[in-house]
Amino acid sequence: MITALHRLSHAMHNHGIPLVPFLIKAFFRVTFGLVLPPTVRMGSNVVLAYQGNGTVIHARAVIGSDVLIGPNVTIGGRSGLWEVPTIEDGVYIGAGARIIGPIHIGKGAVIGANAVVLHDVEPGMVVAGIPAKVIRKKAEVVKES
Repeated sequence: MITALHRLSHAMHNHGIPLVPFLIKAFFRVTFGLVLPPTVRMGSNVVLAYQGNGTVIHARAVIGSDVLIGPNVTIGGRSGLWEVPTIEDGVYIGAGARIIGPIHIGKGAVIGANAVVLHDVEPGMVVAGIPAKVIRKKAEVVKES
């Protein structure tokens, strides 16, 4: 339901219709504590676990397809820097993770619960900790065709 409403909100925002996107954003905020602006570019099959409870996503963030985002996740910017995170396809982001700054999360990466990611994550890497460090490389890395 959330991703379908976000798609509607995003499409209407792109066509210059401001009221419906504002109402959908307000509905998300009041009902789920989810900050999901209509300007966020999101691929297909993105899952916000527990209806995105407590999740904050920056307005300029880019999220690929088949991404699972746990509750209480922050995907946002850093003070003084314009760029915000870009998340590729097939990424898993654990509950409470913070992905902040001008960083790139590679395809198939796994971000551990409560990790604070401040640097790029290569495709297929598993990171955890504060600040996040590489724990291991996933056994199966999806190759691009």
